[in-house]
Amino acid sequence: MNQLDALKQMTTVVADTGDFRQIATFSPRDATTNPSLILKAVQKPEYAHLLHEAVAKYGDQGLDEAMNRLLVSFGCEILKQIPGRVSTEVDARLSFDTEATVTRARRIIDLYQGEGIHIDRVLIKIASTWEGIQAASRLERDGIHTNLTLLFSFAQAVACGQAKVQLISPFVGRIYDWYKKSAGAAWDETAMAGAKDPGVRSVRAIYHFYKKHGIATEVMGASFRNVGQITALAGCDLLTISPELLAQLAASEAPLSKALDADAAKGMDIPFVHYDEAGFRFALNEDAMATEKLAEGIRAFVADTIKLEALMR
Repeated sequence: MNQLDALKQMTTVVADTGDFRQIATFSPRDATTNPSLILKAVQKPEYAHLLHEAVAKYGDQGLDEAMNRLLVSFGCEILKQIPGRVSTEVDARLSFDTEATVTRARRIIDLYQGEGIHIDRVLIKIASTWEGIQAASRLERDGIHTNLTLLFSFAQAVACGQAKVQLISPFVGRIYDWYKKSAGAAWDETAMAGAKDPGVRSVRAIYHFYKKHGIATEVMGASFRNVGQITALAGCDLLTISPELLAQLAASEAPLSKALDADAAKGMDIPFVHYDEAGFRFALNEDAMATEKLAEGIRAFVADTIKLEALMR
């Protein structure tokens, strides 16, 4: 058995790509997209027609509508390849506007339903700002499920659990990137690998907290830099993995053991934590890594959204 098949026995494997023709190769249950992945995909000849069609049919209704249509077109194509859910992201420029996020999310869901897609097969991706988390809470109460992305801190995870969001995506690789850059020449790759990787430790802490306290929100590790980060989180609820790393897992027959166990977490001594808005903002502010990576991630997604709009024009 290769490592990918072994991983699927203990964790739901999700494909992290906008290239839906690659997805069937690895048979994931779910798939995730973001503006950067869509931008990369539409610049390939085999996907350019989706952008052209969105502009031709809906460009006269404004860029926002054409963008929504493009994202939903990709989502619908991806759903043809998988049995589960696709995550579609709200414009990152709305990350600090609860009302606008709710409105955009509902529009995206309306478009999916217009294509005959059941609401339970779509997760709306929203940045894990306070405003984004409150928007997700409202959407969940309306039966629209959410994936809170750009999550780098325990405080963000706690607030998402309080909001009863469907799923969170802690960014393992970007946490790793920050600590590696911060350490500079002092970084010891061997000593900080596997279970000691700072991104892996972050996801483990969140997973154990959720399972200890009966929080139903799913934990989906994301943004991996190497296979070691993935195998160190075997047993996590879900892991969203790029096609390149999925291929590496499929090519390896090295043994894989379960690293995370929900039942074991229930016996751990983990205190319960709750945040109001002020407490959340202070805790996030105290975490330099999370503060910087959240802001950086929003800026990067906004930049790629603007590039997509430029292609539409």
